[in-house]
Amino acid sequence: MNAQSSQQQSSDGRHDDDAALTDFLASLMDYTPTIPDELVEHYLAKSGFQCPDVRLTRLVAVATQKFVADVATDALQQCKARQSAVVKDKRDKQQKDKRLILTMEDLSKALQEYGVNVKHQDYFADSPSAGLDPAARDE
Repeated sequence: MNAQSSQQQSSDGRHDDDAALTDFLASLMDYTPTIPDELVEHYLAKSGFQCPDVRLTRLVAVATQKFVADVATDALQQCKARQSAVVKDKRDKQQKDKRLILTMEDLSKALQEYGVNVKHQDYFADSPSAGLDPAARDE
């Protein structure tokens, strides 16, 4: 009897999951995501995926929106941590200027947590001293 009741519970749990998924997919028909359907369809088609179901396209848009929001939140935390380290050195200047400046370094660290490695090109100049200030060129 114990095996029968556990099988019934797993069956009920699976039924609840299926019903929740069906309800969620139905709610996507009325939802307009931040990322337009046409843009999502373009990139899905570019990757070789085609599906006429708008609900699936919107599901990808919602997942993408969540990913971008998570990365932006993590990058903001990186920025705050970096600037709070600078505050310890220059307390007076920070009190005047409380703007947060998001750098590529902050974004790269946030993306790295999600397995995305960002490599940006090094700056190339005509000569090794082209980007230096005049005082440093003499050295």
